[in-house]
Amino acid sequence: MSGNLVNSGSAISCPHGGRVAPASAPSSGVRIDGLPVPTATDVFTVSGCRHTIDRVPHPCVTVRWTPDRDSVLIDGAPVLVHSTSALCFSAALVPQGPPVVATAPRGVSSR
Repeated sequence: MSGNLVNSGSAISCPHGGRVAPASAPSSGVRIDGLPVPTATDVFTVSGCRHTIDRVPHPCVTVRWTPDRDSVLIDGAPVLVHSTSALCFSAALVPQGPPVVATAPRGVSSR
């Protein structure tokens, strides 16, 4: 695994421009540049998604992350990097595409 770490200051959006953020403070006490580092077990919500199907709103509301098996762990939970696989979902749990993660200035790598 290699990539730029996602932290609470990372810009993440759904494929339709909605803002993605942890639903609450990340559960780990690990911080980078003073910002908490979320893990794949944290709940992420989407706000402001304007996705429609046949002019009916079907906004993204949550994100589910699927980290690699060889991920770096914090308290047993995989950290997120800009390339971690994920999908945004509607309230009906319909997949609506991957989130867009702006790269963060810090990186990690493992062999």
